[in-house]
This record gives sequence, C-alpha cells and structure tokens, in this order.
Amino acid sequence: MAPRACPVSATGLRLFLDTADRDAWSRWLPTGLFHGVTTNPTILARSGLSCTIETLTPLLRRCLDYPVAEIQAQCWGTETDALIETGLALAAIDPRMVVKVPITENGIRAVARLHAHGVRTTLTAVYAVHQAVTAAAAGSDYVAPYFGRIGDSGRDAFATIDAMRAVLRHAGDRTRLLVASLRQADDLAALCAAGCDTFTFSPAVAEQLFADPQTVEAAATFERMAAGL
Repeated sequence: MAPRACPVSATGLRLFLDTADRDAWSRWLPTGLFHGVTTNPTILARSGLSCTIETLTPLLRRCLDYPVAEIQAQCWGTETDALIETGLALAAIDPRMVVKVPITENGIRAVARLHAHGVRTTLTAVYAVHQAVTAAAAGSDYVAPYFGRIGDSGRDAFATIDAMRAVLRHAGDRTRLLVASLRQADDLAALCAAGCDTFTFSPAVAEQLFADPQTVEAAATFERMAAGL
C-alpha cells in the first residue's frame, strides 16, 4: 500500500482558484496567491469542457505548469466502482492531484478505497455539521462545505462553518476545512478572522481582493508623484 503524499505545508493560509477557465489561470495563478485550483463537473461545463479523462488530462497538466501545489478535481459515477475508477485516473495525472468525492454513502466507500491506493481526497458538497464528523471519521484530507449555498437555504452559514471547525479540531485537525461557494471577499475576510484558513473561490471574488477604491486612488497618486506631476 502506497502512503498518501503530504501537502506542502500542514498549516497556514491556503487559497484555491475555483475555475477551469484557462484565461483566469493565466491571470491569477502567476500572482503567487493561490495554493492551487479546484474544479468539478459543473465548473467544467461552464467552461464548455466535457467531464472525461481525455479532456481533463491535458487540461490539468497545463494547469500544473503554473506555480501550484495542488489541483483538486472531482471524480464522477453513480456507483462506488465508477467513482473509484475515475478517481484513480485523475490521481494518476500527477502526484499533486487531490480527488474530490461527493459525501454520499457510495462516495465514502470510494474514499476508503482511494486512500488504500495512496490517493488524497476532499469530501465535497457538504452542508451539515454532521457531515464534518463523517469526513473526519473517513480520514479525508479536506472537507468542503458550500458556504453561500448554506446561507441560501436559510441557515446561518457562519455558525455552521464555525461548528464544523470545532468538530474537526476535536477530531485532531487531520481533515482540513476547505470553505467553498464564497461570493464576497468580505465573507472570506470574516471567515479568516474567525479562524478558517483554507478557501476556494471564483475569479470574480479574486477581482474583489483588489477592488478597494481608496487603494486604487492611492496607487494612482503614487505614480503621479513619481512622474513629478
């Protein structure tokens, strides 16, 4: 049995860019802000890409040309054997791959088998605190709650994420909380201030990180002064 590869660092802030858009990769990944990239079948479809190993292999290898530590890509298939098959195919692309698996019963069965093959995993599509318990018990490397969608359902998304953090802390912090479905940079900042350290978000949220008008004005003033204007 092959040991699972360790992440680059066990602690510290990790930002992932949640997109399969190659233009977004070329813009944002060279900034050095991002630990990696996350994708799933919905994200692939938005970029006009089919969810096949034949499509994903050259696509993800291209992404690995950028300075990224990990790429998270989601396996697919209704039954456990199909999830394992596509998960192993994704993991074979590169040692930096992390396989995302939906947190269903079949998904949990697939995770156990993937771990036995040395594959790192993220349990995804998480909405409830008890699912963090499941992910920790399964030994998944990451668990990905959908912050924005939890709020859409009428629940307190901040409280739910905080409770998940407590669950994982009591379980020994082996499973890392990867907060997904973020729509505002302000929510990212608030969650980070509350103790979260791992996030995935769209290029639109990445834009917001640089959108403060006072900063833009100050930078323009610096340039005018430098030019003697």
